[in-house]
Amino acid sequence: MKLYNDYNSVLREKYGCKVYRIGLDGGFSCPNRDGTISTSGCLYCSDVGARSSYTDPKNSIREQLISRIKYLRQAKNASRFIAYFQAFTNTYDSPEALKERYDQTLGIDDVVGISIGTRPDTLDDAKLKLISSYADRYEMWIELGLQSIHNRTLNAINRGHTFEDFLSALKLTQKFHIPVCVHVILGLPGESREDMMKTAKSLSALKIDGIKMHLLHVLKNSPMEKLYAQGEISLMTREEYVELACDFIERLDPDIIIQRLTGEGDSKTHVAPAWAMNKTGTINRIKQVLTKRGTCQGSFYGKTAIS
Repeated sequence: MKLYNDYNSVLREKYGCKVYRIGLDGGFSCPNRDGTISTSGCLYCSDVGARSSYTDPKNSIREQLISRIKYLRQAKNASRFIAYFQAFTNTYDSPEALKERYDQTLGIDDVVGISIGTRPDTLDDAKLKLISSYADRYEMWIELGLQSIHNRTLNAINRGHTFEDFLSALKLTQKFHIPVCVHVILGLPGESREDMMKTAKSLSALKIDGIKMHLLHVLKNSPMEKLYAQGEISLMTREEYVELACDFIERLDPDIIIQRLTGEGDSKTHVAPAWAMNKTGTINRIKQVLTKRGTCQGSFYGKTAIS
């Protein structure tokens, strides 16, 4: 029995090898940081956003991509790559400016996909038309940060948009036939297990294409760092997270591709929990618990009697 529909296996089956995602910093800002919505950003976000530790923002997008490809070819014998616009909000500009950035990925050997991380409130028809124009050459993904379906939670973490904003963005993106991967965080302040299971069920009902699961963790220079230091934020143990992650997976539509099971900062920015830095150990433990339960992704999908 396959425990879950993991992205690595999907890519390997399609391309015949492991495909490496390369995080890029496209020089974007965020409306939740530049004063359009607020200046403080989301509660959990650091001053460098989700930038990968190996990314040098002083280099152009093309230079970042070529440099990382060279490293992965030498270190991992890698042969296929996805350009991942990762840091901050990667549709937060005019369509013309977006095209100039996205086009920097063109013509680089063995780049097979482009993934664009963004917020629900920075998408429109013109931008999605542009993004869809790359689909004849690349595997395209829009990665929508949602974190929770509950507006009280989104307000508590200063997300700056509502679940309804997400629904509008999802409907619009699906109109252009662009696959959507949704980001969620387990363990957000004030959320119960039932709240998190409702998020799993709602996203399954919306027929999203992919999901990235993150655990609530503290990064340096994030608004949450001070709250954590003052004892106002509590974090899960590894076993608590593993149990919740398994519960969540069991309630997901089995067709949804799980692109991530856990999340952490790099060694320079990660504050807590310490166990999150052992990503492989956490993933292996999730597999062990699902195996022990005798369940898999979708085991409780559509079973309304199970909370």
